[in-house]
Amino acid sequence: MRNRKQAQETGQHSLESIPWMSKAVLLAVAPWMASQFLLEFHAWQHAVPSVAWITLGLSTLMATMVWRLHAGTAGAAALGAVILGCLIWGTIAFPYSQWLRTGITPLLVTLLLTLSATRVGQSKRGERNTPEAKCGRNAAQVASNLGIAGIAVTLVPFAPQLVAHNPNFAALIAYAALAEAAADTVSSELGRSFGGTPRLITTWKAMPAGTDGAVTLTGTLAGITAAALVSVSGIWALTGSFQQQWIGLFLIFAGGCVGWLADSLLGAVLERRGWLNNDAVNFLSTLCAASTTLILARACAAWLLAST
Repeated sequence: MRNRKQAQETGQHSLESIPWMSKAVLLAVAPWMASQFLLEFHAWQHAVPSVAWITLGLSTLMATMVWRLHAGTAGAAALGAVILGCLIWGTIAFPYSQWLRTGITPLLVTLLLTLSATRVGQSKRGERNTPEAKCGRNAAQVASNLGIAGIAVTLVPFAPQLVAHNPNFAALIAYAALAEAAADTVSSELGRSFGGTPRLITTWKAMPAGTDGAVTLTGTLAGITAAALVSVSGIWALTGSFQQQWIGLFLIFAGGCVGWLADSLLGAVLERRGWLNNDAVNFLSTLCAASTTLILARACAAWLLAST
């Protein structure tokens, strides 16, 4: 009884009873993204073959690099390639020559930030020989962190109201999910390693490092910085007027920060009690980020429409 109580207080609980949550997240993301990747490739191959094949090549190259650098397993690299392809196809604009002005840029920034923070954190904590340090993230972790971003840009044909007022709505939503994923990983990794004594976000009680839902000032600032960098890269990749770019920057950043806050709250309230595992928390947090940006974007669009 004492060990169980102590585990609940520190958040070091066993998740052996809920591994199905990771599988559920993977099943919610992987089949949909794979089918959309094939459909998009087929459509672009008939419309603009160069877009189809160059995107396929970029996705394959990225997957190979991730796998060879041990940043992810083979399954994780493959799923990441599929999501990257859909992000490019969902955000590329005519004349189809500026490949960096697509979802590839914010995704690359997200990957660089999270990979760097993870490597620095593991090195600082002496975790170089753990399974994740040797093989990288698995497919379920990729689905939980990047799945919502990929789903957002593939839902446009099924939800045309997303782009009723602004063709960049879907991209804004996707980039907000990426901003949350970057903020969560960077704040967690650097906060655990350099942030001092963490405090539980719900009670502000001092907790051991690594406790679910516990935050530090260093980790928080690092997470906000990561969200800002992804937001800047995302808005740079979009087209639009100067005013629209500033509004879009705010929408992505706000969604990312709200999602990061939701991640901490879910970790403190549900993950510490063993009701959710980390993959489920990450998936719900990116969903919260995307939903926040969608609500704010529609509100801003209505306000701009009314003011003209």
